[in-house]
Amino acid sequence: MEAFFHGMILAFGLILPLGVQNVFVFSQGATQPHLVRALPASITAAICDTLLILLAVFGLSIIVLQFAWLRLALMTVGILFLLYMGYTIWRSTPATADNNEALPRKKQILFALSVSLLNPHAILDTIGVIGTSALKYSGTDQILFTAACVVISWLWFFGLTIAGASFKKLDGSGKVMSIFNKCSAIFIWATALYLINGLL
Repeated sequence: MEAFFHGMILAFGLILPLGVQNVFVFSQGATQPHLVRALPASITAAICDTLLILLAVFGLSIIVLQFAWLRLALMTVGILFLLYMGYTIWRSTPATADNNEALPRKKQILFALSVSLLNPHAILDTIGVIGTSALKYSGTDQILFTAACVVISWLWFFGLTIAGASFKKLDGSGKVMSIFNKCSAIFIWATALYLINGLL
């Protein structure tokens, strides 16, 4: 069970810090009129994390990162998505009893994909930390380690969605959530600028 607990602690440590992915999933829980309508974002984020974890453990993503042009292309597309997502969140209006404007399912999925799979920092963290740590184990222990990382990821994103929905109930007017949206957009744009600076 050491491998399982190691995976839990490691995954929680990686996923806990505030990031674009976390901000987006939380905001969907807070802006969607019903909790169920925010699930596309959390499920997509969890599936993407599961994919990255599996790639890291089995070493396939290391092969991808050996191609500089592919990494550059991923970063460029990721930056464009972040800029667009920040613009959309900035303009979005929190859902209230009188207003049900919120991101549709397709946009939720698209944005969740972009902040999950087109974020080079998330990819490098997964490979560098989880992938490297997985080398310590083999056989059943490696499976337990991987399963723990995946379970924490799913629980975390569903928890964020529920937290966002609970936050909305405390903010019936939507004023606080509107400020949160503006701050989220600025944070997302800042992340995009940071990535741009890394390309220069």
